[in-house]
Amino acid sequence: MRKRQEVGRGLRLCVNQDGERMDASALADDVQNINGLTVIASESYKSFAEGLQDEIAQAVANRPRKVSPDLFNGHRVRSAAGKNLVIYEALAQDIYDSLVMERYVKHGALTERYFEDKKNGQIVLDEQVQDYAQDVIALIDTVYDSRSIPIVDGRTGNVELQVDEEKLASQAFKALWSRISQRSFYVVNFDTEELVDKAIKALNAKLKVSKIYIKVETGTMKEIKSKEALIAGTAFSKEAGGAYNASAETNSRVKYDLIGKIVELTGLTRRTVACILTGIEAVVFNQFKNNPEEFILKAAELINEEKATVIIEHITYDKLNQVHTMDLFTEPTLKGRLDENAMVVKHHLYDYLIYDSTNERHFAEELDTSQAVEVYVKLPGGFYINTPVGHYNPDWAIAFKEGSVKHIYFVAETKGSMSSMQLREVEKAKIHCAREHFKAISSDRVTYDVVDGYEALMQKVMK
Repeated sequence: MRKRQEVGRGLRLCVNQDGERMDASALADDVQNINGLTVIASESYKSFAEGLQDEIAQAVANRPRKVSPDLFNGHRVRSAAGKNLVIYEALAQDIYDSLVMERYVKHGALTERYFEDKKNGQIVLDEQVQDYAQDVIALIDTVYDSRSIPIVDGRTGNVELQVDEEKLASQAFKALWSRISQRSFYVVNFDTEELVDKAIKALNAKLKVSKIYIKVETGTMKEIKSKEALIAGTAFSKEAGGAYNASAETNSRVKYDLIGKIVELTGLTRRTVACILTGIEAVVFNQFKNNPEEFILKAAELINEEKATVIIEHITYDKLNQVHTMDLFTEPTLKGRLDENAMVVKHHLYDYLIYDSTNERHFAEELDTSQAVEVYVKLPGGFYINTPVGHYNPDWAIAFKEGSVKHIYFVAETKGSMSSMQLREVEKAKIHCAREHFKAISSDRVTYDVVDGYEALMQKVMK
């Protein structure tokens, strides 16, 4: 039997006793903990893992195996602000050189440093493409590397988290939980005219639709000296290249429901979308003829950004007659691997802690050795706040010792670097909603904030 076939037969999402599929919509981040596949192979772990990875490598044979300037050359990337950039040869070389300089690439292969910095959200790129980091990293991730799909030997290093019943029943945790377990609902009231006005201004200022062009590159094949040269792509040499405008406008025979398409992508009414489109400048609207599909996608994205801003500015939270129960801590089976994503802890609600990054590990180490901390917990995925942009799961809940700090009960979101942090609009929106949620359910009985480490946390709780 081929190994991918063996594993594939086992990869089925669980259902509970009511027949409900246990997917991400039901479990949020716990989906990976509940849906665990154990493979018992009739051969050694080493040979099974190597064979499986070899088959995966064959299946993705069309993916690049090494990082080179050609990986970026000719690709279009987009910034968080919606600005587009086409990477040509000189810039592609600069990007590659910066990856080598930062020790992310060695002899064309991605290093452990790259994967570690990516996990911590601290990738450093050439300053020319720093604003386009998300798309550039996506290009790098097209390179096949077996470390991006690690196979775990289930026989060594596994730990299963057990709740510390004494801490669960302690007065400190009960007091913390009573302050943060209240659920809430939100209401959004906004003026449609305000949204229309903001969307028109955003489209006039930011909507840039590229014209369709034809790219032509020519080259010759050298003498083939080895199979490796073919695989590496060095058997061909490029001699010339150029881009030519294509005199292609919207084909009159292709009918576009422009308003309907944008309605689908934004959730607004046809009337509201029509008001926005008729309000933008003629020169902006005429870009539709150059590239209809790109016009629709970019216009919808800009409208959605303004819609999110308006929603966040006019959102209010109130208490529900429901609370999160402590079953969140006792029902899920949480597993990790020591020294890979799990560590032994003393003040945590569980006997171990599963961390997502080096930054989280360092933060937990400081909490665990702090004389000011009574008990803390990394909040499970089932603990979330409803927002207009999806569920939001805060990172930590902490109870400090009476008299040690000003703010005893604290909910913290940890980010890698506060000074250079560039939060996406969705993240900003969720954090704003979390602030409003905790204000509504606890007034000043619990503090919520974003920190980059233990020192920043202590500055917040001492104020």
